[in-house]
Amino acid sequence: MPNKVDQTLTNDLLTLLKREQYALLSTIDHETTGPNISAISWLFAVNRETIVFAVDQKSRIVTNIQTNDHVSITLIGNESTYAITGRASLAEERMQDVPLKLTMFKLQIKEVRDVMFYGAKMSVEPVYEKTYDPEAAAKLDRSVMAQLKKSTEKN
Repeated sequence: MPNKVDQTLTNDLLTLLKREQYALLSTIDHETTGPNISAISWLFAVNRETIVFAVDQKSRIVTNIQTNDHVSITLIGNESTYAITGRASLAEERMQDVPLKLTMFKLQIKEVRDVMFYGAKMSVEPVYEKTYDPEAAAKLDRSVMAQLKKSTEKN
C-alpha cells in the first residue's frame, strides 16, 4: 500500500506544528553536496502551506540553504513519520527581540509524505529536555517561538 502524499499540512500536522516540536531538518551540504541533517525545535506552521524555523546564524544550515534551497523536515507525530519537503527562503537574517543571533527561514511546502513503513505506527513521540538552566531555556524558547509566531502577521 502506498503512503499518503499531500501538497499541504493536514489539520493534525498543522496543530502539531503550532508548538515547539522536535524535528530533523535535511539540507544539501554546500561543500560535499551530500545530505546534512540537523535536529531543530524552533519551527512553527504559519498555515497549511508554510513553516518558519530558526537556526543559529553560524549554523552550516544557513550556507546550505543559501546554496541550495531544497529542504526536508522529518517530523514524528500523530502515530507516524512525515517528510515535509519544499523550498526554503530567508525570512530574517537576524531575528529581533531574541537573545541569540538567529536566522529565520520560511519553507514553502511542496509535499507532505507519510513515510512510516508498512504495518507500523509510532507508539511514542520523541521527548527531549534542555540540559542547561531550565529558566533560561524556557525564556529563550518563549522569545524565539513568539518571534516565529509573529511572522504569521507578515504573511
